[in-house]
Amino acid sequence: MTRKNAVDVKKWNAEYQWQPFADPNAVANDKPLIIESGKGSIVYDIDGKEYIDGQGGLWNVNAGHGRKEIIDAITEQLNQLQFYSLFGGTTHSRSIELSKLLVDMTAEEGMKRVFFSTGGSEAVETALKLARQYWKLNGQAQRTKIISLQRAYHGVGYGGLSANGTPAFRRMFEPLMSGFFRVESPYFYRNPFTDDPSELARICAMMLERTIIDQSPDTVAAFIAEPIQGAGGIIVPPAEYWRLVREVCDKYGVLLIADEVVTGFGRTGSLFGSRLWGVKPDMMIFAKGINSGYVPLGATMFNDRIEQAFKDHPDAGFMHGNTYLAHPLACAAAIANLDMVVKEGLAQNAGEVGTYFISRLAELGHRQKHVGEVRGRGLMIGVELVADKPTKTRFADSDYFGHCVARRCRDNGVLIRNVYDTFIISPPLILTKAQVDRMVEVMEEALTYQTGVFAGK
Repeated sequence: MTRKNAVDVKKWNAEYQWQPFADPNAVANDKPLIIESGKGSIVYDIDGKEYIDGQGGLWNVNAGHGRKEIIDAITEQLNQLQFYSLFGGTTHSRSIELSKLLVDMTAEEGMKRVFFSTGGSEAVETALKLARQYWKLNGQAQRTKIISLQRAYHGVGYGGLSANGTPAFRRMFEPLMSGFFRVESPYFYRNPFTDDPSELARICAMMLERTIIDQSPDTVAAFIAEPIQGAGGIIVPPAEYWRLVREVCDKYGVLLIADEVVTGFGRTGSLFGSRLWGVKPDMMIFAKGINSGYVPLGATMFNDRIEQAFKDHPDAGFMHGNTYLAHPLACAAAIANLDMVVKEGLAQNAGEVGTYFISRLAELGHRQKHVGEVRGRGLMIGVELVADKPTKTRFADSDYFGHCVARRCRDNGVLIRNVYDTFIISPPLILTKAQVDRMVEVMEEALTYQTGVFAGK
C-alpha cells in the first residue's frame, strides 16, 4: 500500500483515531500537530517547520531522535530475528544480554532479576502482581493492600489506575480495584503543614506510617511511588523523604516499589531516581528511557528478598506476561541506547544543563507575575503557573491560561506540555544550553503575551 501525500494525511487528521487523554470532540476542532521527522533535540512537522522538543517525545527520547547507533542496532536485529517469544521454554539472545546489563547497572540498588513488558503501564502491573504473590509465597496471603501517593501516576492498567492519585484520571473508570489507599504527597509548594521541607518529609512519612497502622501492617503488601512525581506536576520531595519512607517500610515489612518509568536512566541528573535519594527499593519499574522510545519496552526489576521467596516454592509459577514482552528489536535498541547513556554521560549532561535551565527559569519567574514556582532535578522540570503569586491562587479551568501559553510556544517553535497549568519540561538529555536559551526566550514571550490577554478579559 503506497503512502498517501501530506494533503491526505492532514485531511484524515482527527477523523479516524482518538487521541490519548483527550476529549475527542475538542480534538476534532483543534487537530493535533503532525510530527513527521526528528534529529537530536529537534523535530519537524509535516510542513517542515522546526521545533525544539521540550517534551522529549513523552519523557522518553532521552538519547535524542534519529540516533544512528540505535537505528543500526534495530536494523541488524531485524535482519537476524524479527521476533520470538519468551513463552513455552524459548527466549532470545538480546533479552538475555539486556537482562545482564540491567542487573549490572542496578547493582548499587541490589536488583537481581528482571521481568520484561512492553511499556510502563504493564511494568507497573507486573510489580503489583509480584508484590501480592510474594506475600502469598511467604505465607501471608492477607497482605494485599497497596499504598500510593496523592497526585501519583502509575499508568493506565487497572492496578496502576487504582493507585493513581489524580481524580480526573480515575473518575470515568470507577469502581476501581479494592485494597488501594493513598497518602499525602510531599508537595512542598502547596502543602498545608509547614514551611520547612525537612519537617514536611517527616510529616508525610508519618502519614504513611499511620496509614499502614490503620490498615493493619499484616495486610499491607507494598508502597509504590515515583522518586520524583511526574504527571502529577514534577513534585520533588524533600531530600530526607525517601530515606524516611524506606525506614517506615522496613519497620512494618512493607515492600517499597520505585516507579522509575520517567526517572530511570539519567533524566534527574542521576542514573536512577532511587540513586538520587540514596535509597534501595525492593522493586524498580522502568520504561521510557530504557531505549529512548525507539521500540516499546518496559521492565520490572526486583531484589534478592523477592527472588528468594520464589526459589524452590511449589507455587512459584508467575502466571503473567504478554506476547510482545522483551521484543528482540526493543531489546537491541535498549542495549545500544544504554551504551550511549553511559559513554556519552547523558545523566551528567542532564544534571549540568538542567541546573542551568532551572536557573534561567527562576530568573524568568522573578520577571513574570504568573510563574508561581520553578522546580525539578536534571531535565525533569516543572513550572507551575498561578493566577496570583502571593496567594498561589490557581487559574480557573475555563481560563485555559497554561494551554494558551503552551500553544503560543508551539507556534514559535518550542514544544512544551502543559498539565493543569504546570509546564512539564522533559527534553532529550542531549539538550544544549543554547537550546535552553531559545526555549526560555520563547516561553517568556508567550507568558508576556498571555498575561496581557488575561488582564484584558
